Amino acid sequence: MPSDDTALPICPLCDRPIPPAAPQSLHHLVPKLRGGKGGPTVLLHQICHNEIHAVLSEAELARSYASIEALRTHPHLARFAAWIAKRPPDFHGKTTGGRRAWKRRR
Repeated sequence: MPSDDTALPICPLCDRPIPPAAPQSLHHLVPKLRGGKGGPTVLLHQICHNEIHAVLSEAELARSYASIEALRTHPHLARFAAWIAKRPPDFHGKTTGGRRAWKRRR
């Protein structure tokens, strides 16, 4: 029996449906530690959420990336979104990290 993807929520970062069994989480557009407690949230695939936090600090999220539109303009996240969009909606893999992980190793 085919599933009806139109009734599923859509991940605003990668534009894929979020099946009920797929790992998912709410992302605070303004981090809670930066004044976003009780603020707007969006439902994302867990892998998309992990990638955002692997690439951007809480300060960067609050200052420059407090909307989905802004997140999608970040070069690394734009490449990630294009890559993950080709995967099945329930795909979840290891987050390899991004710029922040690289900075810590220096």
